[in-house]
Amino acid sequence: MIDKRTPMRHKKRLSVHFGIDEANRVAFTEDISMTGMFIKSLNVCPPNTRIKIEFSPDDANRVVLEARVMWAKKVPQNLFHLVKKSGMGVRILRFHAGEEFYRRFCDDMGALR
Repeated sequence: MIDKRTPMRHKKRLSVHFGIDEANRVAFTEDISMTGMFIKSLNVCPPNTRIKIEFSPDDANRVVLEARVMWAKKVPQNLFHLVKKSGMGVRILRFHAGEEFYRRFCDDMGALR
């Protein structure tokens, strides 16, 4: 299957908090890009849901953003670690904090390739 996404995705595991009204669920990213990310989680939101995502890639910087769930794949808990893409792909809509840091962070990861 051909990857139709133009921005390069970078494999990166970050701890994130996400949720619909408040970011109260914990999960991990599997990959990130300038325009979106894949969140590996048992607790997925339906496609087209707007969610809030918060994370701190380091101790000094915090990123808070709003995203739209583009697709979601929910699997039973006992199969979670066996299924490659169990979670949801999200597209970033807007940043509330940390946009400049996030963009620099993605650029730096691309330079490491």
